[in-house]
Amino acid sequence: MKKYFLLFAAACLFSISAFAQVQKITLLQLQKRISNPDTVYLVNFWATWCKPCIAELPHFEKLQAAYKNQPLKVLLVSMDFESKFPDVIKFAKTRGLRSEVYLAVRKNDQELIDAIDKEWSGALPGTLIVNGKKGIRKFQEQEFTYEELNKFYQTNK
Repeated sequence: MKKYFLLFAAACLFSISAFAQVQKITLLQLQKRISNPDTVYLVNFWATWCKPCIAELPHFEKLQAAYKNQPLKVLLVSMDFESKFPDVIKFAKTRGLRSEVYLAVRKNDQELIDAIDKEWSGALPGTLIVNGKKGIRKFQEQEFTYEELNKFYQTNK
């Protein structure tokens, strides 16, 4: 009986750890997080209330899984208000998100928007790709299909 309990407990721990842990992140922390030149970063800016954002999240998850053996990191940065942190945690858990999930902590939206891309209107969803090795930093303010997202990654990796 003890053996089965230990197996059950281990299975529960594995299933919990398989899902993303949501963390808060500042602009400076985000800039540091995406600074490794040996990794290509796809940073998706989204919100729990944004229908196009929600529609495209599975594409980011699929891309991360498809290229799990390549130096690609998908970061999902929620633009929900900091007071909605519990909602973002619940959302990530309910949706089974496995990529890195963050909640952007900022004094104001415009400071973060300008730091990401001065051409960004602030509309969601938006996606930043960073390839430090090739000096690539591109931002797209759009909802991606999987094929479009894959092409965006392939042309900038």
